[in-house]
Amino acid sequence: MKDPYQVIHDTTFRLLKMAATKLPDDVEAALRAAHDNETDANAKTQLAAILENIDIAVTGIPMCQDTGILIFYLNVGEKFPFIGEIKGALEKATRKATAEVPLRPNAVNPIVGGNSGDNTGKKIPWINWEVVPGDTLEITVFPKGGGSENVSIVGMLKPGVGLTGVKKLIVDNAMSYMGKACSPNIIGVGIGGGADIAIKIAKQQLQRPLDDKHPEPEVAKIEEELMDAINATGIGPMGLGGETTVLAVKVEYAMRHPASLPVGVAVQCWAARRSKAIISKDLEVTYMTHPLEGK
Repeated sequence: MKDPYQVIHDTTFRLLKMAATKLPDDVEAALRAAHDNETDANAKTQLAAILENIDIAVTGIPMCQDTGILIFYLNVGEKFPFIGEIKGALEKATRKATAEVPLRPNAVNPIVGGNSGDNTGKKIPWINWEVVPGDTLEITVFPKGGGSENVSIVGMLKPGVGLTGVKKLIVDNAMSYMGKACSPNIIGVGIGGGADIAIKIAKQQLQRPLDDKHPEPEVAKIEEELMDAINATGIGPMGLGGETTVLAVKVEYAMRHPASLPVGVAVQCWAARRSKAIISKDLEVTYMTHPLEGK
């Protein structure tokens, strides 16, 4: 009989290793397309360096020295029978991955200082729980680097500025940080809700496949307009000029208070790491983003 704790632990360890060493196919394909289509020589050189880095990382070396703050997104089926095993297994897998992948220790105490040394500590790794219908556990590993996180923002706009003001905030933010977030970037946008809701929605958008269009035409149009506008700035890869500043802009919204127009902007670097697996109630594992590596 399979041990549920061990299955969740082993799956999470593999997801952490895969996320650190291999980009999802959609992100890698977008970067290769950007390189092939780029006409600026300097930008093409930067993209070539990124692609070389990706190729080297596949051998088992993390693709960036900043392996991020570790975040998990869980869709837990209401009938999944091993909910009590999850948190401990995720934390133990994080410590194992830190030692063996290896991942850079990035968990620092903001009050008294000091690094935990194993990427765990108070409220880290951060676990986003969502209870959904069904009997499976879906785990998404989302390592978030510090450089791109540092230029993520929440803007509390006056409702009167409307969508024009929302778009201006997002483009102005991209213009302000230029190459500090290791472009080409992916930008997630959350509109409405409240300050905390908007940035949570924004960060969730960074998990969407790059070819995923919002099902509502009005929102899909905003995504396209923002992508075109930011790429038209010419900021380019690493902020050194070129045609590709963002690989995608993903937008979602929540209903807002009449007096508030919150906008969350979550920025992701070119190393858009994410990996996902689904564990059945019978403890069978399906790797979604890295199927070959998971076998």
